[in-house]
Amino acid sequence: MIAGFGINLAHHPEGLAQETTSLAALAVELPLPGAFLESLARAFAERLAQWREGGVAPTRAAWLTAAHPPGTPLVTAEGEGLFDGLDEGGALRLRLADGAVRVIHAGDVFLI
Repeated sequence: MIAGFGINLAHHPEGLAQETTSLAALAVELPLPGAFLESLARAFAERLAQWREGGVAPTRAAWLTAAHPPGTPLVTAEGEGLFDGLDEGGALRLRLADGAVRVIHAGDVFLI
């Protein structure tokens, strides 16, 4: 699995189509970048151990708890649709305008 993301600690871009923020803008005490990276690496290691022990189900359940609600408009390389949850393997379910569901295993996903 490859996951790409950014975490804005001290600054964040402005004027983008989607709202952005940073920990500093949220008045969160800023960690040192190295300490933050170590904490993030530990969290990834814990999730990886959870996945190895219990499969994808616990990670899927935790992700769905924090995810946007079903019906959230999304756009992917596969087209536009509504967030329809994750399948049992963790793939994105994208409900299309015609009611069909497209299962997306990899790619960029953006909020509309």
